[in-house]
Amino acid sequence: MDDTTGATPSPATEKPAYRVLARKYRPRDFTDLIGQEPMVRTLTNAFATGRIAQAWMLTGVRGVGKTTTARILARALNYQTAEIDQPTIDLTTPGEHCPAIMEGRHVDVIEMDAASHTGIDDIREIIEQVRYRPVSARYKVYIIDEVHMLSTQAFNGLLKTLEEPPAHVKFIFATTEIRKVPITVLSRCQRFDLRRIESGALAGHFKHVAEQEGIAIDAESLSMIARAAEGSVRDGLSLLDQAIAHGGGEVDAEAVRSMLGLADRSRVVELFGSLMQGDVAAALAGFRDQYDSGASPPVVLTDLADFTHLVTRLKFVPEAAQDPSLTETERSRGTEFAGSLSTVVLSRTWQMLLKGISETDSASRPAAAAEMALIRIAHAASLPSPEDAVKALQNREGTSAPAADQSSAAQGHAPGTPSGGPSGAAAGGRSGGSSQAMPRAVGERMPPQGGGAKPSMRLAHSAEPTAPAAASEPGPDVAVGSLEDLVALAENHRDIAMKVQIRTGVRLVRIEPGRLEINLAPDASPSLPGELIKKLGDWTGAKWTVALSREEGEPTLAEREIAKRDALVSDARQDPDIAAILSRFPGARITDVRITAVDDVLQQTALSPSEDGDILPAELDPDDQSD
Repeated sequence: MDDTTGATPSPATEKPAYRVLARKYRPRDFTDLIGQEPMVRTLTNAFATGRIAQAWMLTGVRGVGKTTTARILARALNYQTAEIDQPTIDLTTPGEHCPAIMEGRHVDVIEMDAASHTGIDDIREIIEQVRYRPVSARYKVYIIDEVHMLSTQAFNGLLKTLEEPPAHVKFIFATTEIRKVPITVLSRCQRFDLRRIESGALAGHFKHVAEQEGIAIDAESLSMIARAAEGSVRDGLSLLDQAIAHGGGEVDAEAVRSMLGLADRSRVVELFGSLMQGDVAAALAGFRDQYDSGASPPVVLTDLADFTHLVTRLKFVPEAAQDPSLTETERSRGTEFAGSLSTVVLSRTWQMLLKGISETDSASRPAAAAEMALIRIAHAASLPSPEDAVKALQNREGTSAPAADQSSAAQGHAPGTPSGGPSGAAAGGRSGGSSQAMPRAVGERMPPQGGGAKPSMRLAHSAEPTAPAAASEPGPDVAVGSLEDLVALAENHRDIAMKVQIRTGVRLVRIEPGRLEINLAPDASPSLPGELIKKLGDWTGAKWTVALSREEGEPTLAEREIAKRDALVSDARQDPDIAAILSRFPGARITDVRITAVDDVLQQTALSPSEDGDILPAELDPDDQSD
């Protein structure tokens, strides 16, 4: 009697090994590739016209199909059937070499992982083998994956062969780090950037795979898996495989959410609504509910940031609501929020969430850090936006120039903006019944004035925003009535830098006690008005307001001196004696003109009347008289 106990089952009855979905549904031709239409179109035209490159560089994130595309390309290069014996993109009918190439076991298609073969010796082996013709296929194809891992010597050793390979050799490189590949290698390859797959296309592909596997899966589960895949087909199929195993053959949203550690999307939307209403208690209760259900605090904040981005995108691109990866709740509530929330509020929420995510990731108590971030967001939701704050200030009765300067600070306008920028005037008139409107802060618009008059100036700085400018007068012991007085003040206080700035940069328009209207020279510092306010306050002991005016104003002191000097030089050129000297000495030029003290006195008081009416010569200083 035969003993069959412990006998090994025959191969005919052995159950075949399970193949994961990422391998089972690997594309086998170009029609199976999803989301890579530009590359397929380029290759189709190249093969149709016979313009086949000698090397290709495939780049993209993990899981988009770089290695698979390389194998399909090798299959297209070596396609051969009884009817067709030439390279072609149409791979509908499997060719003679197709199965072996797609399985990675063809003798003429050599695949090398550069991560484990990084040295020059590995490349030298390739260089020695390229001289031999392929065994059975049309081309000998070298597929080098993760090519950026090669050493510098290996890259240098490959350059010559890559530039002038034999006619029967083709190179296909794949990498996720294209910037690490030397430009000398890139310049010898035809480059294709494989794009991330959109969530909608991924969800549709996963649905097709689930149907082929006979697995029931709902749309929300497909959306969550597509989002988690982040554009990678392989990652998404791996997650789908895991979800099928997790659900015991059926996939529902709750099981996928539990597997991925995600928050409920509807709960995220409700949490977002509570934050935008400023309801701190409801927001904290919603967060705690998700946290108790197993959601990670950083994941909750990340989901909130994703929904904030979705709402902002829907505000500017309404058709984005048709994305099939969105749930019905996200689509409807997102559109509703996009219509009711301003861009300022959404941007502020986005920035606070990003900061909260980083804080939560590094916090020793993530839940507490996330709650503090939510409290900040809910509190900020009840605050007015900067635009609303400015409008409120503009509408306040009796708004003065310093108050307008506060609104300028609220809008973030830099002090001392050059006069070429926008101007404005205060809403309220100045005290005392003056009909002239006070200038508003830099960057604010002036309301229309009677008679269509345009604003002539704008407030640049104010030393005391809460006090009216008219009440700020210099001390009685300090007289400031001209640019010369300002220069004298700077000189008395030994501030040479400010003295030079006043002389060269300030064009005086109007000066009153406590108030200065100026125009800046083109090369003047934009911060000069602010510095003047501080210096005048220190020098005079009073509060000053400096306004930038659209009027041209008087020339600067430096411009006056230059004009005076030019006039003197022009007069000197017309003097007969000087003209004779210039003509007698070619190349001579007038560099300066000085009026001596004697000439000054003779010109101004050449003759003076005596007490009895006679005209007598003017007295001269003996030191100024010549022999």
